[in-house]
Amino acid sequence: MTKHQPAVASQRVADILAERILSGRLAPGERIKQDELAEELDTSRIPVRDALRMLEARGLVTMRANAGARVTALTNRDLEISYEIRERIEPLLLAESIPNLTDEDFAEMRAILDRNRTVTDLDEAIALGREFHWVSYRRHDTPLLAQIVERVWDTTQSYRRAYLKLVFKGSSRTHDTEHELMYDAITRREIGTAQAALVMHIRRTRIGLVRYGHLLAEDANGEAALLAGALDLAQ
Repeated sequence: MTKHQPAVASQRVADILAERILSGRLAPGERIKQDELAEELDTSRIPVRDALRMLEARGLVTMRANAGARVTALTNRDLEISYEIRERIEPLLLAESIPNLTDEDFAEMRAILDRNRTVTDLDEAIALGREFHWVSYRRHDTPLLAQIVERVWDTTQSYRRAYLKLVFKGSSRTHDTEHELMYDAITRREIGTAQAALVMHIRRTRIGLVRYGHLLAEDANGEAALLAGALDLAQ
């Protein structure tokens, strides 16, 4: 075994766990059993433990002494604050990026919007929405700001997915319209207009998340998991 292999193993475990969390297969508050995961992935507990620390740094996992690791669960207030953070800092990231976006970036954004018009699968719609935003942000030169934004996106992903599952059919056209407004302003390099459209888009989702935060989302097994973080993390 080379000295690089443990780090590679840890990253592999982290990538697998992150995908399960972001896709909703692991629900907020759900316990991550390290022994079972190590056996499933044919590795030792050391890469699993290191992977959990990596995900804790991203805000996806919460680790407590004598309580193990769980998927991070947020309260309604946590969600509201997270989206208020997005409303304030994502327009800054967008403003940093817009002057440097290329015609190729605009074409990629246009293609994403066109694909999104015909999407009927929720997970694909979520992935396309995320891709659209991050293409619009990609030409920034502020990595610290981007890291903060990505962390907030990741920690709220399960809740955003649960909310959109409730309202997907009725809200998809609204999302399309908001993305079109952003696209038009971005391609004209009208930074203020693009920022205003982005804030409106994020704020509408924040209001919906807070309104429906008490409802239940389905976890990976089709059972109920409280959106508002009502699971007792100390158990």
